[in-house]
Amino acid sequence: MAEALTETTTLPPSLLGAAPARGSAERAERPKWVGGLIGTVILLVVWEILGIALTSRRILPTPVNVARQMVKDRHFYVPHIKATLAEAAQGWLWGNLIAIGLAIVFVLVPVIERALLRVAIATYAMPIIAIGPILQIVFSGNRPKIILAGLSVFFTTLIGALLGLRSADRTSLDVIRAYGGNSWTALRMVRLRAALPSLFAGLKIAAPAAVLGAIIGEYLGGERGLGVAMINAEQALAISRTWGIALVATGLAGIGYALTALVGRLLTPWSPKAKVR
Repeated sequence: MAEALTETTTLPPSLLGAAPARGSAERAERPKWVGGLIGTVILLVVWEILGIALTSRRILPTPVNVARQMVKDRHFYVPHIKATLAEAAQGWLWGNLIAIGLAIVFVLVPVIERALLRVAIATYAMPIIAIGPILQIVFSGNRPKIILAGLSVFFTTLIGALLGLRSADRTSLDVIRAYGGNSWTALRMVRLRAALPSLFAGLKIAAPAAVLGAIIGEYLGGERGLGVAMINAEQALAISRTWGIALVATGLAGIGYALTALVGRLLTPWSPKAKVR
């Protein structure tokens, strides 16, 4: 009798919460790029509506007009992109190398940090647009733009590297000391590996910053580059071209960020963020 009552009173899975669990699982399995795609589509639709509404004022071209102009200017962008990328890449390389080197010196010789870290903070607090004209006077060619790109990435990478080097496991460091290892041994065997996640967090920010620094340097003078092209487009009142150049610059910065993030995930598979899919 009890068995019969149990069979007759068994509820369907949908009433026991199986359907909500399945729905939540489907939401969990949804790719992350879907949300970004939906947001991008909404942004483009709003942009198109505002562009049509403000057509008479000639201040906001529609995405369609910008895309058409970018297709027409596809050969126009090539030399400017090459110039900006060359400047940003060199600034990114030298700025990050100096920042990582100083971070290692600060960890090995803490006395030096007390003096030089204040100088590093001063370089970060100083507006690069203010020192740009000085660099243009002191240096020639593309060096001012490379230096500005390097200054744009220096402090962020320095702080990321410092935090990473000092986040090493204390137990592992004690083991190194117990076996007679010095600070250099601890750096090679423990600190460098521990610093990678924080270092790549700084490098991800440094990639777009290098592009921005190079473009700001091009605003101060030059023959080629996205900054030079943008100034010329503004002076010619080529609104669609100006917006197209801005989108190209944004795309380059985004690509740099994405590539750095990809390399960081590949080199730090143990990092909690690298395991998130």
